[in-house]
Amino acid sequence: MTNALIVGDLQSGITRDYPFTRKLLPVISEVLPTARAAGVLIVFIRTELRVNGLDVAPSNAVISACHAAGDIYHQGSPGTEVDPALKIADGDVIVTKRRGSAFTGTELDMILRGRGVDSLAVAGVATSAMVAATVYDAFDRDYRLTVIADACADPEPDVHDFFVDSVFPGRGVDVTTARSWAAGLRDPREAAASSGGQEHGETGEPASEV
Repeated sequence: MTNALIVGDLQSGITRDYPFTRKLLPVISEVLPTARAAGVLIVFIRTELRVNGLDVAPSNAVISACHAAGDIYHQGSPGTEVDPALKIADGDVIVTKRRGSAFTGTELDMILRGRGVDSLAVAGVATSAMVAATVYDAFDRDYRLTVIADACADPEPDVHDFFVDSVFPGRGVDVTTARSWAAGLRDPREAAASSGGQEHGETGEPASEV
């Protein structure tokens, strides 16, 4: 089994303007070295829209609202860059998307298949948006799936809890904690011990961007 960690929409404009997202930065930063050491492909997903709006459909209220929010999502803006607290490393991949799912209209699936990845862990914001859309899309592509509950967040905490406690497990997703997931990369037998029996649940290549 070959693993990838998908970290979605933790870009500078979002972490600047939406305080609920910032608590995820230390959680994800802590597991990245372990993941890289275990050979996990790290994929950072960011959302970017053309300033002239050619990729924004008026019928899509969510994407229209994102475009209207300004430099958080505008192509070429510093707000679309991955938050520097996450410290992108050689061998990590950056994928730019224009819709909710990390797969829609992107090269993500091609990159994962090319690296032989068959198992995904998903983190980022928002739980009910990017995370859920990416999970559903990945299921349709037959990936094994894990959601790292404390590495995801939603502006509505009860919505986050509903997805990680009910929706994702009900669809066969393994929901776990960052600590337990990282422990399992070192030694699968450590995973249960790291969570106290409870589950909430480098390559030398330069970083690439698509």
